Amino acid sequence: MNEQNTKYLIDNFNFFQPKKPLTESLMAFGFECGDGWFPLIKELCEKLSALKLKVFEVVQVKEKFGGLRFYPGGIELEKAEAVFKLIDEAEAISFTICEACGAPGKPNQQGWISTLCDPCRQKK
Repeated sequence: MNEQNTKYLIDNFNFFQPKKPLTESLMAFGFECGDGWFPLIKELCEKLSALKLKVFEVVQVKEKFGGLRFYPGGIELEKAEAVFKLIDEAEAISFTICEACGAPGKPNQQGWISTLCDPCRQKK
């Protein structure tokens, strides 16, 4: 993800801690996905913030097997179900959005799996 989008997410959502040691969080590597998913991640973060979580952090955000992976840590037990429901929904939606540009997309069925629209797939 580009620097501007990364900065926005880190500045606006305190559950990203990129300065933590790698033994505690992998956010030092940034958001390991394309900018096309920025609106999806931003919306997910807004929904998570609305839950008013007291103890919550995100230890990694990346693409894996063509889909978004959003790994949380330190979730209050009474809010865990709501947190995981929001994350599961966003991860499922990621398989319909081009990771590169944000247009409607779909995962390819062979080789390195990535979710892209046809124009972005042709650029690869």
